[in-house]
Amino acid sequence: MPPALEWQIGKVTGIRVETPRTKTLTLALPGWVPHRPGQHYDVRLTAPDGYQTERSYSAASEPERAGELDVTVERIDDGEVSPYLDDVLMIGDGLEVRGPIGGYFVWDVSMGGPLLLIGGGSGVVPLMAMLRHRAAQRSSIPTRLLYSSRSADEVIYRTELDGLPRGDGALEIFFTYTRDAPPGWTGYQRRIDPAMLDEVIRPLGAGVLAYVCGPTLLVEAVSNALVAMGLPAERVRTERFGPTGS
Repeated sequence: MPPALEWQIGKVTGIRVETPRTKTLTLALPGWVPHRPGQHYDVRLTAPDGYQTERSYSAASEPERAGELDVTVERIDDGEVSPYLDDVLMIGDGLEVRGPIGGYFVWDVSMGGPLLLIGGGSGVVPLMAMLRHRAAQRSSIPTRLLYSSRSADEVIYRTELDGLPRGDGALEIFFTYTRDAPPGWTGYQRRIDPAMLDEVIRPLGAGVLAYVCGPTLLVEAVSNALVAMGLPAERVRTERFGPTGS
């Protein structure tokens, strides 16, 4: 088995449509090693003329799924990598990847909680890996996810997120829509603000671990608000992720 940071060829074994602009690719990795939820992989494409380009994608799957990896890719129209991954790549194709990478924006059940996850747009991807890991470990760590999307059809993993809290009294998931809420929606319908954060975080009590991932403006606004509310800065971990979904 090659070291984790050597390039290897993953075989595409599954493609799942998440939203009109987002797909999840399942890769079988010959040199698989367990990642920590929140880590990412580099993906490299090589053109016939030898030109190479790389992008980083968070692991979406839980580390308990041995031998394979999920990466969720949002299509960026003028991107060099995502249009190929979303529009061209097919089951059976190979994809060059390297990882897992990263040690700061990670969480596993051994770190405890309570756990506050805040995501915007495709920034939910590494947070989903944390939730899937928590579920695989049958953890009862009190956890809340606040997920901001522009509209309901841009919510990644919607069916799975709706189902995760069933039978899990320690997990709650909140959505907020910044542009178009679905008919009859009675939840949040605005950008994440201090009042919303206070409502979501208050039941978790003291000692919260917070992970914030999304566009830069969202991440900065939320992390600053959490610190202003009294959460120690060392308990707020942030990662900028993708261009959408504030």
